[in-house]
Formats: sequence, C-alpha cells, structure tokens
Amino acid sequence: MGDRSDLEINEAHKRRMAEVQAEHRARIRAAKAADAGLLLVHTGDGKGKSTAAFGTIVRALGWGHSVGVVQFIKGNWEVGERRFFDRFDDLITWHTMGEGFTWDTQDRARDIAAAEAAWQTAQGLMTGGDYDLIVLDELNIVLRYGYLDVDAVVAGLAGRYPRTSVIVTGRDAPEALRQAADLVSEVAAVRHPFDRGIKAKRGIDF
Repeated sequence: MGDRSDLEINEAHKRRMAEVQAEHRARIRAAKAADAGLLLVHTGDGKGKSTAAFGTIVRALGWGHSVGVVQFIKGNWEVGERRFFDRFDDLITWHTMGEGFTWDTQDRARDIAAAEAAWQTAQGLMTGGDYDLIVLDELNIVLRYGYLDVDAVVAGLAGRYPRTSVIVTGRDAPEALRQAADLVSEVAAVRHPFDRGIKAKRGIDF
C-alpha cells in the first residue's frame, strides 16, 4: 500500500490529539463533579432521619467543615443534639425556626409564615458560599402540608453554592425532590416504642 502521505499522517495525529484532549477534559469534569456539593434526602416513616443527618454533621465537623442547620418544624425545646453542637459554635450555625408541630399551633397562616421565614434563612445559607454542609431538618414536612412550593424549593436547592452539600430530612419527600437528589435514603418503620405507650426518652429521642 506504500507509505502514508504527510497529509494522512497529520490527520491521524490531529485525531489522536483530539481524543487525548477530550479524555483530559472529561477527567477535569469528573474531578469538578466529585468536588461539587451533593443533595441528600432522608425520608420514610421510620425513626432516624434527622439522627442520621446529625451523624453526618459530626463527620463534617471532624474534617473542620463549616455546617449550617435550619430546623423547619421543631420548636425551641431543649434537645441533646443542640446542647452538643453548641460546643462548636465556631463551626456550626443553627437556626430553629419552627413553632412546633402543626397540631400545636393549629394556625395554618402562622405555620406558613414560619416555613417561609425558615426557607429565606436556608436560602441565605445555601447561596452564601460559607458552608460545606447544610441540614434542612423536617423540610419535607412543610412541603407535604403545602406550606412551601415544591418547585420553588427544588429550584432553590439547585441554585445553591456549588461546593455546598445539603441534607433534607422528613417523611414523604415529594417526587420532584427525590428526582433532583443525588442520594435518597428511605427509613422504614418496623417497630416503635411509642406504639407500646413508651414515651420519648431523653438521650435517645431528643
């Protein structure tokens, strides 16, 4: 067949360099994706969704990461996790915005106002670029009751600062949020002491 012409050699070299360049850019994109924050959803009707999120906070603090927490439903009663994390107030910002469970307030307008205020706070944390991890505790509950617009929340989560990971907790996570998430963990209820009349225990439940 004879030797290839200079033109053929140059074209082959050009194709090979284009392949090398494409591989290099793919590695860069993969590295950037690995460094990007994740959206994690803890849902299901079992106990432990918030507990798992607080465990992740411990892991993040172990690496010196900055953490923000916004609690949407739980009121200002004293809980063990808040007592513990107050020791790390230089690394963690904590906002308890809810007024308690909906059956405590019995006022939908107040619940909506509290949810909207909490969401404004959450958006400020998510977009500011100061946090490695943000936990939006019981956000799924306010979405279930329609206190916030699901599409607006999903868009807000997508618009967070690129390096910031977010954990959303609460049962009945809406499908749009599930689809947007990088990880969805569903906690199943097999047995609960409350079903046998056992009240919540300090150090176990709160």
